Amino acid sequence: MIYVEAPEYKDYPSVFLAGGITGCPDWQEEVVKFLEPLPIIVYNPRREDFPIDDPMAADVQIEWEYRYLNKVDFRLFWFPKETICPIVLYELGKYANVANRCRADEGTGGNFVVGTHRDYQRRQDVVIQTGLVYPSKNIFRDLANTVYALVLELNKRWQILHEGPLEGYNYFAPYNEAFPEE
Repeated sequence: MIYVEAPEYKDYPSVFLAGGITGCPDWQEEVVKFLEPLPIIVYNPRREDFPIDDPMAADVQIEWEYRYLNKVDFRLFWFPKETICPIVLYELGKYANVANRCRADEGTGGNFVVGTHRDYQRRQDVVIQTGLVYPSKNIFRDLANTVYALVLELNKRWQILHEGPLEGYNYFAPYNEAFPEE
């Protein structure tokens, strides 16, 4: 895995970690550890030390997120139970519609995966709204299955472009937790 933290800029095959940053646990750290064996770049909008006293920090952050959400190969959307994440809801709506219209990822399940904590306040909205534009998309109820679904999508895409599985993919083979049905 190649790791990029806001506001750095780098160009590699990539995943953006879209989800709660403020008022919720650092779920991104868990995802980064899970993805570490893979030769991918992970764009994480959660900064270790956000310069809250800098009046330009929000502008830099928002522009960085916009750039990489539009640039990456895959997006992982995670909705923790602690916050509603209104901006992430907006971003999910945008990218679900893009994936539905383009269908460039036919056969791979799209270029995004979605999960919500089972107690996320707007889970039903995420399930229904995503299902309206992308009926085949599963919405997972825990972070581990959401990340595992991302790994499966990364491997499918890799196999389309290359011969054999994604390097590091075998690390995930023992993972057996069943995906929840919606």
